[in-house]
Amino acid sequence: MKLLNSLGPNPRLVRMFMHEKGIELPQVDHDLLGGENRGDAFVKKNPAGQVPALELDDGTVIGETVAICEYLEEKHPSPALIGSTPEERVNTRMWVRRVELNITEFLLNGFRFAEGYDLFKDRTMCLPEAADGLKKKGQAGLAWLDDLMADREYVAGNKMTLADIVLYCHLDFVASVGQPLDPGLKNVSRWFDSMNARASAEATIAPNWQELGMRV
Repeated sequence: MKLLNSLGPNPRLVRMFMHEKGIELPQVDHDLLGGENRGDAFVKKNPAGQVPALELDDGTVIGETVAICEYLEEKHPSPALIGSTPEERVNTRMWVRRVELNITEFLLNGFRFAEGYDLFKDRTMCLPEAADGLKKKGQAGLAWLDDLMADREYVAGNKMTLADIVLYCHLDFVASVGQPLDPGLKNVSRWFDSMNARASAEATIAPNWQELGMRV
């Protein structure tokens, strides 16, 4: 089993999940900036042309970050970052979905359609006229979450879960490419600082991120 890896918040998300769980896998790096993940060889493995992906020993390739993390948790259930009971797992999954639908997808597309337009315009449909509205929608989602986190330490409750890793990796990325975290969001800012201080955050950031100008 090996991780098909690259730069980007989504590959970092999986690497951070693995680090928190103590999972080590061989990694095959792909040139995202050069579009290697959109080339014929990669697309034969993952038709979505997205990284990361997880290639199993039998040749099966799993795409989608959350699906990869779910699989790794089933193979390595401890420490549990999705949950040890049906109730814990459904709560984490609910919050992962809320984070993605209300926050991260808006912020990421806001980047792709604006600052990242030159990189993505030939890879996916980009709508530059929608960028500002998408960013505002993502910020509104963060404000909604900020209110909810007044009485809890983490996104899904009082334990760190996959939901926190999903949100952290994407907020850390977009903050470095033109969408800084609003310091007025006191609860999210407190949470972000605690996530940023984790050993897994430092261990999974690209060593040349400053040169790249992106925290990936």
